[in-house]
Formats: sequence, C-alpha cells, structure tokens
Amino acid sequence: MGIHLQQAIEIGKYIVTQRVLGRKRFPLVLMLEPLFRCNLACPGCGKIQHPKEILKQHLTPEQCFAAVDECGAPVVSIPGGEPLLHPQIAEIVEGLIARKKFIVLCTNGLLLEKSLHKFKPSPYLTFSVHLDGTKEWHDHCVDRKGVFDTAISAIRAAKAKGFRVGTNTTVFDGSDPKELQDLFDLLTTLGVDGMTISPGYSYEWAPDQDHFLKREQTRALFRQIFAPYKAGKKNWDFINSPLFLDFLIGEKDYDCTPWGSPSYSVLGWQKPCYLLNEGHYKTFQELLDKTDWSQYGQASKNPKCADCMVHCGYEPTAAMDAMQPTNIGRSVKALLGMGN
Repeated sequence: MGIHLQQAIEIGKYIVTQRVLGRKRFPLVLMLEPLFRCNLACPGCGKIQHPKEILKQHLTPEQCFAAVDECGAPVVSIPGGEPLLHPQIAEIVEGLIARKKFIVLCTNGLLLEKSLHKFKPSPYLTFSVHLDGTKEWHDHCVDRKGVFDTAISAIRAAKAKGFRVGTNTTVFDGSDPKELQDLFDLLTTLGVDGMTISPGYSYEWAPDQDHFLKREQTRALFRQIFAPYKAGKKNWDFINSPLFLDFLIGEKDYDCTPWGSPSYSVLGWQKPCYLLNEGHYKTFQELLDKTDWSQYGQASKNPKCADCMVHCGYEPTAAMDAMQPTNIGRSVKALLGMGN
C-alpha cells in the first residue's frame, strides 16, 4: 500500500476533528519550500525562474517549524528547488519528525544517495524521487543525461538502508502511456513504497509552455495509462487515492480545494495556491481569511484554473470524498492493497 496505515489513520482522525470543530477550510498537506534553488533546470518548472537574490535565500529551521505549527496540517511535503541542497535539511526533518508530522521529502535523486547518512529511517519520513518516465524520456524532461540512472541507484540505496521511498511522476503532453507503464513496472520491481502521479500544471514562468495538458487531453491520456491497472492486469501501488485516479480519467467530477495544500516559502504564504504567482501573505490565517476562494477552481471559470487537475488541488477533494459512507469501503480496500 502506498500510504501506510498509521498515516491514513492519523489523517482520518484529523479530518474528523476539523469537521467536529466546524471548520470549513483546513489544510491537509503543507507544501514547505525551504529554498527555490536547484541543481537541475527543468523546462517545465516555474520555481527556478525566481531572481538570483531569491534563489540564494533559504528558510531557517525555526522558520520552517513556525510555519508547520501555524498551519497544523498532518502532512508536510518538502519540494523546492532541491531540498537536499539546504544546509540544514536534516535538522528540519528531525524537527518535523519530533512534531509527528508525516514528511514527504521531494528530490530529483542526484544528491540522495550521498545524503542518506544525514537521516534515520522513520515511519514519518518518505523520500519521493521525481521520475517522469524511463531513462531516455526522463533525462529529456529534466534536460540532462544520466539523471535517471542516478535516481534509480539512489532508490536502491535508500531502500537497502531501510528508508521509505516513493516516486512522483508528472505527465505532460507527449508522454507515452507505454513508457509510463514500463516505468511503473520497473519501480514495482524495485519495491518502492508507492508512486504519485499527476498531470503537469502550466506555470506562467516555465520556459516550456507547449507541453502542458488540457483537461480533455488529461482524461484521455490517463485512461490509456491506467488501462491495464483498471483491468486488474497490473498491481501498481499508487500513493494517490483511488478516487483521485477516478477523477483523472473522468469518472469523478471534482472541483479544486486550493486551501488543502497551502505553500510556504522564503516569500511567505503563497496565494492562492502552490501553482499561481499572485503574491504572498505573512500569515496562514491571512491566507485563509483574505483570499476570495470563489475565484479559484474550475467552477469559478477562472481561465488559470480551467485545465488544472494537479494532485495538490484535487487530492484534498478526493480525501474529503473518501470519508463519505459510500466511499469508505473502497478507500479501506485500496489502503490494504485489496483493489483499485
């Protein structure tokens, strides 16, 4: 199972508590970006396009802890940039584990193997290695040869040392369904602890604007990708909820929950979400109170949101839907690896 039982139970308890307290808007995952600097220059990434003076900055451990405490989300995803470039990343992770937060440390894998000695295996820590396909396609996506092989070596090394290791895959226009199926087969043989998959989002700052998917393209492509999985011919282990996967192929019609995955970085709390560059607030409460949430998501008719189907906006919607009585049984079965 991609998401382990302890984490699923804690997230479920958290959702129930928020509902009992009468809170309509609450986060599930904090996207904690301790720096934007990276050792790759992927053409589909908008984060590394910040000015040099911003790329040189990073959050202190104390700033990270304050944001985590302020937000209160049970899961902390640490993207970037490349988090392993942060000089105090091990201290940040250790502090979050002490707070019993479930950490997903996202990495391109280039520094992972040589950094493993800085960390200790924990049920609260998962390394998530970015892989967009098998060797040739992935190296093309990140614009550097050899990255795929390095990432695979790092996955093997981390698993050998007892770490939880997942992967994250971004699907673009031009992605080959068979290529992705082969990737999932390979990762399954490596024993990864789950795979996350999501369509890409058209960052306004990304150099390559030609390979982001439109909504109907997304559904058609994911139907091809998941065909053997849905037919029961493959037993791939996704960290995504089965309801989110249904959404990707058009069997569920969700709207975005943009406050479900707030983003905090050296610039503050990004409004309204991880994917749009519309400024920042100083506090999380300001983000909740001052954002006109009706202006975001597909139902808002905001053209920036029209084709977005990214997991950080729609997984929280699926998580809430999973708590509905009609969906609990299926969610539990997926958790226990008894179906998709």
